[in-house]
Amino acid sequence: MTAIPAPHITVDGTGLLCVTLLLRLSKQIDSAAPGTVVHIIATDPAAPLDLPAWCHVTGHTYLGPVPGPEQPVYALQLTADALRTRPDAPWHRDDPERGRGRSK
Repeated sequence: MTAIPAPHITVDGTGLLCVTLLLRLSKQIDSAAPGTVVHIIATDPAAPLDLPAWCHVTGHTYLGPVPGPEQPVYALQLTADALRTRPDAPWHRDDPERGRGRSK
């Protein structure tokens, strides 16, 4: 197993449901550079499923659980070609045409 790199950013999602955690995560990584390693403290039992799924949706690289800490910590690495998600809905890709009168 490859060692998980030390974080550049840590997002504390202690006590948050994953949807709220993903909203916080999205805000905190908004201006971060590609290659940035992010560690996420996530106590929601759905985190081991939701975080890799969110990385799949966005294109970021899921690195896996970080061994050692008492609280569950997961790591990901930001990619240059990641897709943005809606600011109010982290499970939906951001569509710049949304809300401009176009019907789909």
